[in-house]
Amino acid sequence: MSDINGISNTNTASQSSSYQSLVGNYELFLTLLTTQVQNQDPLDPLDSAEYTNQLVQYSAVEQSIQTNDYLAQIMATMESSQASGYVSYLGTEVTAAGGTTMLSNGSANWAYSVTEEASGTFEIRDANGTPVYSGDVTLSPGGGNFTWDGETDAGGQARNGAYSIVFDVTDAAGNAEPVSIETTGVVDGLDLSTGTPFLRIGDVSVPVSAVRSVNAAS
Repeated sequence: MSDINGISNTNTASQSSSYQSLVGNYELFLTLLTTQVQNQDPLDPLDSAEYTNQLVQYSAVEQSIQTNDYLAQIMATMESSQASGYVSYLGTEVTAAGGTTMLSNGSANWAYSVTEEASGTFEIRDANGTPVYSGDVTLSPGGGNFTWDGETDAGGQARNGAYSIVFDVTDAAGNAEPVSIETTGVVDGLDLSTGTPFLRIGDVSVPVSAVRSVNAAS
């Protein structure tokens, strides 16, 4: 079942602090201006030009508060619009950068790419980082897919869940060969509770920024 976690604006605290500071200055200015008018010497009233200048300052502070309110409303509208856009990922199949994917029904799949043929070892780890399966591997130049059937080093079957893969390979000259890894899965949840939106693929959280492609689920 698809789910969506709550939206949180990471700038809320700083915006609230700035707003309260602005309102505090506004109220202090208004208090000082009112007190000044109430206590001025009738025989020597405040110079009209100076009083007008203070009114202009009063108006400027009031306008700043209104502008801050408008900006907050605009940001809230933009966040709501972005959230609606992220909802469209639900039910789609995405491919994203990252070495973590889901083992489901005895199958987990990673897409990889290397510049040239490389050989070495691989290690599959569970969500706690504990190695569950390892072995030797040869990766074809360009790219390909690595599939794991869930078998563990102990000869048992791993439980469904999130697993990551790490390659330690070298090229023909013995130089370490970097491996780019991608994961593919159907999005069944959306997490907007932090400043960064995450797509949920089972137990796997994928940042939207890591998504490379989106397709209709098969």
